[in-house]
Amino acid sequence: MKTLIIRPGGIGDCILCFPAMESLRSEFTEVWVPSAVAPLVQFADAVRCIAYTGLDVVGLPDRLLPARLCEFDRIVSWYGANRPEFVEAVRELPFEFHTALPAADCTLHATDFFLTQVGAPPGALPTIHTEPKHAAPTVIHPFSGGRTKNWPLENFQAVAQQLGDVCWLAGPEEELDGATRFDSLADVASCIAGAKFYIGNDSGITHLAAAVGTPVIAIFGPSDPRIWAPRGLKVHVLLNPSPDDVLRLC
Repeated sequence: MKTLIIRPGGIGDCILCFPAMESLRSEFTEVWVPSAVAPLVQFADAVRCIAYTGLDVVGLPDRLLPARLCEFDRIVSWYGANRPEFVEAVRELPFEFHTALPAADCTLHATDFFLTQVGAPPGALPTIHTEPKHAAPTVIHPFSGGRTKNWPLENFQAVAQQLGDVCWLAGPEEELDGATRFDSLADVASCIAGAKFYIGNDSGITHLAAAVGTPVIAIFGPSDPRIWAPRGLKVHVLLNPSPDDVLRLC
């Protein structure tokens, strides 16, 4: 049995879906994900970046299906369910489509929602194994995919001032003087795994921190943590806290 799993989405969405994806493993399993997430996939025999597969043009006039699709006995896809032309183009192939995000009225944690979609039991934790690299005792990533999710930077700075030795993380396009930046999320994972604490917003990097097993303080604002909280054994979620609330957990 050759299985292909296609999972688009942000870093956090993909990490929360890892248990469901891993439950689909067969004799040979290939995974297509966004390029940033590819270094984090550890349960597949092969990993490809969605952007380089040709899926974006499937269903357009005079565009052929990527030949690789025809090699699989089962294709489980969180990609394309809302693209009628894509669904029509692959109708002869063994596709199983799933919605990429829980519905607004969903009451399950996102990881359990994805597990249920593929018929797997709920409760699994996203887990990423990595070799810890030396880092400061506390790692802080003060950003996210949306400004409304971001705790004020001055609050993070107030916490860092009390903690002392802090490693600040930032992505390539995130403005923060003196921040540590990495080319790969695999390197980010190793850095966070070497810390005693991680502090961050509702973001993909916070989900990554939980998955590598570092104690996490996740600061939530508008998102519902019952659905979107990082899932891990050492996760504390705070809703709109003060710096003192955070410091009490450090």
